[in-house]
Amino acid sequence: MRRFSITAAVLITCAAAIALTSRAENTAMENTAIKGDYVEVRTASVFAGACHFNGEVVTAGREAIMAWSFASGSWNGTSLAGVRAIAVVNSDENLSNQRAARRSEIILDQSANHDQKVAIIEALKSRYAATLGEIVSVRTAPISFKHEGKTYEVSSAEAAINVEAMPNDLCCKQPNLVWYDPLVQLGQRKVGYTIKALYSGHDAGDAWERDGENSAFYGSFAF
Repeated sequence: MRRFSITAAVLITCAAAIALTSRAENTAMENTAIKGDYVEVRTASVFAGACHFNGEVVTAGREAIMAWSFASGSWNGTSLAGVRAIAVVNSDENLSNQRAARRSEIILDQSANHDQKVAIIEALKSRYAATLGEIVSVRTAPISFKHEGKTYEVSSAEAAINVEAMPNDLCCKQPNLVWYDPLVQLGQRKVGYTIKALYSGHDAGDAWERDGENSAFYGSFAF
């Protein structure tokens, strides 16, 4: 009887271990290799001289437009390949202050199906909750995301970005003049020159427009 009890206990333990392993494997299969292109524009120069930075850090940099183009991967079993998303973020203080409250508006690619839209929202909330803060609006609209060489053009209703590389990759040659970090962890992070960026909505804050400054980050994202 004692031998039977020990054997049963061993079998139960093994079954539980197999179940946990299977569950972990299923989760890994559901959320795999999500990666793609990313670009963001801030309302403050991210690469500048010290005086310029100090003049903006307490008065500007409270808004940003973030844009993702998903190249591959899945979330909860739903493929995100080819889908795009935009987040417009607003805070009462410079976005370098991570303790300040934030509000954000999410724009999802209109061409995405229902499952993809749900999966993108869940993925963004899971990975970037602190960056996005309170999500006050989620809507769909056509999104154009063009990445050619070192140029990025993103446009949708109420939000647009036009960014190109800095001449001679100065952000890499003079890293001491890069004052902020991207709002998303990036591979091969570079500072971009903002030809033009605008937000004409109102859900995430007041409308704004910026141009002609080193206020962008771009690179590849993965999670």
